[in-house]
Formats: sequence, C-alpha cells, structure tokens
Amino acid sequence: MVVGALLGVCVTLSSVGAGAFGAAILLTIYSQIPAARIIGTDIAHAVPLTFIAGIGYLLAGYVNLPLLGSLLIGSLPAIHLGSRLSSQVPERLLLQILTIILLSLGIYYSLSNI
Repeated sequence: MVVGALLGVCVTLSSVGAGAFGAAILLTIYSQIPAARIIGTDIAHAVPLTFIAGIGYLLAGYVNLPLLGSLLIGSLPAIHLGSRLSSQVPERLLLQILTIILLSLGIYYSLSNI
C-alpha cells in the first residue's frame, strides 16, 4: 500500500512514476518475480492511475490534444509489439534493457538541470 501511494504521488507530479520509477521499485522489492510479470503488473497498475491523473490535467487545461493524438497513434501499435517481445526475451536481457533505460533517463534528467 505504501508503494502504491508513493507511485501515485510520483505519477501525478512527474509522469515518470508509472513506468520507470514503478518498475524499478517493484523489481527491487519483488526480485523473486520474473521481470516480464513485474512489467505487466506495473503497466496494468499504470492504466487506471494515469487515466485518473490525465483527466485531472485535461480538466485543468494542461493537455495538448494534437500532441496526445500523435503520441497515441505511434504508441498503441508499439504496445502490442513490446508486449509480445517481452514474453520472448530472456529474463536477464530484459533486466539489462530496463537497467540501461532507467540509468539513461537518470543521467539525462540529472544533466538537463545543470
């Protein structure tokens, strides 16, 4: 429950929590669960979480609808591909890919504030 509350705050404030932060926390706490299952759980958790946060931002006037449409057109087909690949990629490789993505994001955001 505490992890869920932490992720809820992070997603609402930064939009980072649902994917990157959520997966990292879940992989750390539940290291015995396969990475593909953690990623699937994190995504299933992110859907209602980000939907509710998105409605709040939409009602406040903070959503660029043309950009949202463009993102959805590109993202929706890629979701199918990514979910199929994650079930076929070896566990170790999936963890390495996730580590590289999270590390790269951390370095990028750390340096972008300088």
